[in-house]
Amino acid sequence: MLYWRHLLITFLCCLAVGGCQKSPKASKPPPSYLQAPIVQHTRQNPWYTEAEKRLEQHPAAHREKRGGARNIVLFVGDGMGISTLTAARIFQGQQLGNSGEENRLSFEDFPYTGLIKTYNVNAQTPDSAGTMSAIVSGVKTDAGVLAVDEHVERGDCASQSGREVISALELAELAGQATGIVTTARITHATPAATYAKSVDRNWENDSALSDAARQSGCEDIAMQLVNFQERLRSRYPGASGDGIDVIMGGGRRNFLPAHPAFNSVDTPEGEVEGLRSDGYDLTAQWQQSYPKGRYVIDAEGLATVDPGTEKLLGLFEPSHMHYEADRSNDLAGEPSLADMTEKAISLLRNKPEGFFLMVEAGRIDHAHHAGNAYNALSDTVALSDAVARALAMTDEKDTLILVTADHSHVFTMAGYPKRGNPILGKVVAPNSEQPTLAADGQPYTTLGYANGAGFDASDRTDGSRSSEIQAGRYDLSEVDTQAPGFHQEALVPLNSETHGGEDVALFARGPGAALASGNHEQNMIFHIMNYAAGWLP
Repeated sequence: MLYWRHLLITFLCCLAVGGCQKSPKASKPPPSYLQAPIVQHTRQNPWYTEAEKRLEQHPAAHREKRGGARNIVLFVGDGMGISTLTAARIFQGQQLGNSGEENRLSFEDFPYTGLIKTYNVNAQTPDSAGTMSAIVSGVKTDAGVLAVDEHVERGDCASQSGREVISALELAELAGQATGIVTTARITHATPAATYAKSVDRNWENDSALSDAARQSGCEDIAMQLVNFQERLRSRYPGASGDGIDVIMGGGRRNFLPAHPAFNSVDTPEGEVEGLRSDGYDLTAQWQQSYPKGRYVIDAEGLATVDPGTEKLLGLFEPSHMHYEADRSNDLAGEPSLADMTEKAISLLRNKPEGFFLMVEAGRIDHAHHAGNAYNALSDTVALSDAVARALAMTDEKDTLILVTADHSHVFTMAGYPKRGNPILGKVVAPNSEQPTLAADGQPYTTLGYANGAGFDASDRTDGSRSSEIQAGRYDLSEVDTQAPGFHQEALVPLNSETHGGEDVALFARGPGAALASGNHEQNMIFHIMNYAAGWLP
């Protein structure tokens, strides 16, 4: 009887203090890398703290689960502004035999969209280095620099020390996730480089590009940083156990090879030397030595033979940038498409139970716009849409956050009053008419054009190159096929190269944390959305 009375008294006491509770379990200590100077420096940056504050105030933050995304795929259409999206949508639709306007790119069906402000700290109209650094670090910075804060001086190696910021790819590595980078540009170019390198000059892609002062101050070229990524990760973050980037695919082979004919490939023009390195290092061999179970490939055939169980993959498919999608069949060695690379990357990365982070860039949209060649810009935008569709088919919305955005826009316009279904690359033909509309100068004009650049050219090439020097201004297009792949649109202001635009770009999101994309954001907010969804930093 006394036993039952004692049990009853114990039960009533538990109720009085709010219920019987088990002894709390010992909390797991935070990872040691959180105390690394680079992490502390990043998290104390005003751009970072302001973005965190705004994220917490976002209406969706109260219903989105922090850490709900096992995988994150970030697609970046370099230079893919709103006018490019609209024109590419119509272009794809017309290729399918429709009027085009009602068509939808694969990511335009995502449930959440937002607008992103692209300016750099020191530039109203930005460049890709500063914009991509903001996207992957959560910190806005200057034009021309990679994953360092705004207080550096471009080209001054000594100003870099202590100014580095952490990237999303590094955080994924520290969390034990698989990581990958895919691009159609050089893998050492600004956008992909911002994910893994720290540099006060985006142009330091190989050692021969470094200044003497940079060498003496100990700065490392971007290609070397990529090959030494795992070593640098462990030196920056005490206790880090990252095993290195699992998938690397793009162009830029020349930055990894010595400047000697012995390292030439089938892609090297006769009489030229492919490699650019002056230090004599073959970084592809160095990478293979670091990852003896990894595969190094240089063409589409090699990529097709990569086994799904391959531990590491390095694919460098061109000496410089890869071909435009419309020109890909002319590659001597044979290049994979952006969709093929995306599919292969996901097939390898999803083997890891901790999940993965993958960045995919359609880098040559930007290059076609700089050349004033809308055909290739739109073709490569459609290629990005195809790559996104491939990723959608291979992932689950329940555990994978997919983001599609651009780093900046271009001065690319869609104008006039063409009738519905009018060829997007054609001359303006008004509703209820069969003849091109004439401008005040008595000549026809195209729907698409550029505010500046090298201007008109009627090249018969598919590689985006020109057959003439700068030809800005108006030309008689009456007998010109403006829909040809080699046609370059007219431009108003004569420049050697068309420039970026400064207006906002779009952000499309699907998966855990996607609702946070809604609204108008500073560009560095994209990192914070990914960080919230992945739960990398508390």
